[in-house]
Amino acid sequence: MSAALRIEDGDPLLAEMAAQGFARIPGEVMEARLGLAPAELDAFAASWERLETDRFMADGGRYRRRRHANFSARAGVPGHVRNPHRAHFQAVVHNSLNGGVERWFAPMEDAVGGGAALNALLDLGRSVADAGTPGADWFVEVHQFRIEAAAGAPGFPTPEGVHHDGVDYVLIGMVARTNLAGGETLITDDGGTELARFTLLDRLDTAFIDDQRVMHGVTPVQPVDPALPSCRDVLVITWKHAGG
Repeated sequence: MSAALRIEDGDPLLAEMAAQGFARIPGEVMEARLGLAPAELDAFAASWERLETDRFMADGGRYRRRRHANFSARAGVPGHVRNPHRAHFQAVVHNSLNGGVERWFAPMEDAVGGGAALNALLDLGRSVADAGTPGADWFVEVHQFRIEAAAGAPGFPTPEGVHHDGVDYVLIGMVARTNLAGGETLITDDGGTELARFTLLDRLDTAFIDDQRVMHGVTPVQPVDPALPSCRDVLVITWKHAGG
């Protein structure tokens, strides 16, 4: 892990996480932290054009495209190791719409899973997770999402509503918004009291979430110009204490 991706005591990101259970980083700050060449980020973002339709939507919707990968990270061992492809599973208590079933999404492309952009994001996010839970082994899932919208047919980034993911830490990173209105991120406590409401707008605008402490959700999206394609591209990475 490069020095730029290490989290030191006193880092504002850790202070925000400790104080409120979530933190936001503007895209330009994330880009500086990651230290990636623009061409690497462009290639990473372009991979969202090759996602496949999510066919596990219990509401019958076909507005979501995605790819998925899973990794392991061992305490004291740098980096993440990609595991064989497997189903994504959430309990019904964490996903009332699509939980309780094994969902086999298209695997993340090898070039994306092994690329500099994703690995920099994994390393930075892990440093946040390690700071919050030192000495943990992690099971890590990575999701590429595209939510599509059309006139009269909004897209739902979190059709299950405001929720916990059933993990320890979550990174949500904006990749692109195309002809899009809506898509506000909501942070609440377990009683439903709203703690924050913001919109990830620019590339690499990022939210870190302590999933044990707060809930999150995203409002529906719709096109600004109904005659043009409309979509919301995001990356979601989760860290769960292995064996937890």
